[in-house]
Amino acid sequence: QVQLVESGGGLVQPGGSLRLSCATSGFTLDYSAIGWFRQAPGKEREGVSCISARGGTTNYADSVKGRFTISRDNAKNTVYLQMNSLKPEDTAVYYCAAGATVTMNPRFYAYWGQGTQVTVSS
Repeated sequence: QVQLVESGGGLVQPGGSLRLSCATSGFTLDYSAIGWFRQAPGKEREGVSCISARGGTTNYADSVKGRFTISRDNAKNTVYLQMNSLKPEDTAVYYCAAGATVTMNPRFYAYWGQGTQVTVSS
């Protein structure tokens, strides 16, 4: 059974940092691209970052470039999203997803986690 479980969300002040984790099981992470997406209330789900199967290719949304870093440890079946200099507009539910192609388009991801809430507020 394919599973992706996000963790690491929470409440943080503007300018703070969080590291999200996406623990995977039930499939071979070595062959899968992973994407991080977020959805704020009343807004569409948007791509935040993605990483290729071996980690050689990464992409970021313009809104998070220079602040967020995606990485993966295939030996631990886990993908991370380090988020620094957080802003109130980063507030959303964050999801990780697995797919065959490294892309920011959520339609290309077959498997999704349940999401973790990130709230940036003073």
